[in-house]
Amino acid sequence: MQIDQKKRSLWSLKDVIFIALIGIFFGIIYQLWSFVYYALAATPLKVFANDATLGVWLMAGPLASMLLHKKGASVVGELLAATVEMVLFSSWGAANLLSGLIQGVGSELGFASTGYRDYGIRSLASMVIFESIITFLWDLFQSGYIEYSLSTLMVLFAIRVVSITLFAGVLVYFIDKLVERAGILTRD
Repeated sequence: MQIDQKKRSLWSLKDVIFIALIGIFFGIIYQLWSFVYYALAATPLKVFANDATLGVWLMAGPLASMLLHKKGASVVGELLAATVEMVLFSSWGAANLLSGLIQGVGSELGFASTGYRDYGIRSLASMVIFESIITFLWDLFQSGYIEYSLSTLMVLFAIRVVSITLFAGVLVYFIDKLVERAGILTRD
């Protein structure tokens, strides 16, 4: 039993290749998604642009964990995607790496809270909670949210939770189920 647990925690070459593909794919998606952010930010809804679009920028981490069932997959997946986005001349530059790390840690805590034993709705719900709180705390200072009124902060947080739930929660869940049905990835 202990040998099986240890074997499952080790990363295989297949896992490394798969997480690299997730990072590359989402790095490209993240860079393209910035155009949606900027389109929304160019309207009177600018104050809501970050929170409304954030869920997409958080997908690589939870998807990596859901597909690979490995400790650290969320952090690695999110960091790789942030690195690819940065290399593609993201307007945020090297700040992507710090954001990717913070976002990856938020996602990882969601899976860690279930002891890495549950890779389903419960762990994704936990991930949504951790991601929402951790990224919001980061934006309080990094994005100047601390200057907003309490009512604005409450609206921003609610929008963030909905965005993260829809994209990094529900959409990741369905992608995982599609990959599972397709038999693309066998899990130990």
